[in-house]
Amino acid sequence: MDINMIDLMDLEDLDMLDTTRRPDRHRHRVNPFELSDEDFRYKYRFSKRFGEKIVGILREDLVHDPRGCPLSPEIQVVCALRNWARHEIQDDTADLHGVSQPVVSRTCKKVAEILSRKSREFIKMPTTLNEQQETIRKFRSIANFPTVIGAIDCTHIRVKKVNADGGQLYINRKGFSSINVQVVCDADLKIMDIVTRWRGSVHDSRIFRECRLKQRFEAGAFSGILLGDSGYPCTPYLFTPLLNPTTPQEERYNRSHIRTRNTVERCFGLWKQRFRCLLRGMFGDIETAKKTIVACAVLHNMAIDMREDVFSGERDSIEQYSSEPIVQRYIAPSIRGNIRRRQFIETHFQ
Repeated sequence: MDINMIDLMDLEDLDMLDTTRRPDRHRHRVNPFELSDEDFRYKYRFSKRFGEKIVGILREDLVHDPRGCPLSPEIQVVCALRNWARHEIQDDTADLHGVSQPVVSRTCKKVAEILSRKSREFIKMPTTLNEQQETIRKFRSIANFPTVIGAIDCTHIRVKKVNADGGQLYINRKGFSSINVQVVCDADLKIMDIVTRWRGSVHDSRIFRECRLKQRFEAGAFSGILLGDSGYPCTPYLFTPLLNPTTPQEERYNRSHIRTRNTVERCFGLWKQRFRCLLRGMFGDIETAKKTIVACAVLHNMAIDMREDVFSGERDSIEQYSSEPIVQRYIAPSIRGNIRRRQFIETHFQ
């Protein structure tokens, strides 16, 4: 066959190809803040006022390059908020906002990094005498337990299996990979201190022993005490329940201790109810997971300050996930801690 005839046939085949450029579905984006309050809350589990507050705080850090169809700060915030609060597949979040799944992933990582950098503005222990006295007053109103400045405990946040060296150290006593997160909360369920750097196999007592907050208590930075469970050693500034109370005074102490310390369990329940990614687990890399946990703590505190109601659209009970804590082995109290606790009981629980 003539070579020219072959070339002509190739050209005809090319003409038959559909060279029409497909419309870019990712370029059609609606401002979510144009939704009604009800629709916004349904999509993002928070009020529009709450979303606008976050955008206002992060806007300067989320300013976008006007080239190449960028994401506005509003879209970036709601993508992260929906992904963390609903814990849905990122492809669904991407389709809803006219972007791709990798863009949603990068956006969530970016928002988490910014919020974690700003965490000290929102997560902090009471420092002034008036702040500490007010915190102590609120705790005492729960069960008449005096001088409490915080309730401490750890919770395991599930992460995907770590295959790198040392990955087995993330496996906790229940057999799944996790980060063991230490939290201190106040009587309003706000998070005042958070530590996210420890792997799931690490015991609660070690996390506290090596944290900055312990050093501050030992230096006398606070006028009150912490309440913890029997997974911590009893010290002059961290009281635990009595293992075998034998007197009415000791029983009153234990009852009051349990009711007051329960605030941290309620804090975990509320925190995970708001952000289902904490309840069901993180799928990203470990460092992003740690920053996301801190970011969700910041947003949790903001939600309490703004009196955000917990979204009621999803009714599965938080108790089925949080009412079976990982059992901690009993840690014997220190001599000084035991003496201090005995004096405390004799003074306040007669």
